[in-house]
Amino acid sequence: METIHFDTDMTLMYIRAESFPDGVLKAHQKLHAIVPFSTDRKYFGFSRPENGGIVYRAAAGELMKGEAHRYECDKMLLKKGGYASVNIKDYMKDIESVSRTFEQLLTHSELDPNGYCLEWYFNEKDVKCMVRLSD
Repeated sequence: METIHFDTDMTLMYIRAESFPDGVLKAHQKLHAIVPFSTDRKYFGFSRPENGGIVYRAAAGELMKGEAHRYECDKMLLKKGGYASVNIKDYMKDIESVSRTFEQLLTHSELDPNGYCLEWYFNEKDVKCMVRLSD
């Protein structure tokens, strides 16, 4: 486990999955169908318990202010600060490794109680699982 820092807040535009975990892939597919791909753009998934269940959102960072509105996506702010993280190599070979990694991360003693479980898809095969730490 390592700690990484985001130096600035980032606006994310997102598509909410219809269900978790079954609707996760469909949410990512819908997001990628409406938001143009860019190697400059960061892609995420984020989730947390809400209203008695897990709510998942597939997200992409805005490259220009107002993109979320243009693509008719909801948006949220990814807060700057420290995040406990673990990289998973070739996660599709063992998709359950993502759940196991978040179980480990959620035991961190400095966890932000209002944060999300955050997946950063930084290339086509690997994912960085993260949880925000308290300021």
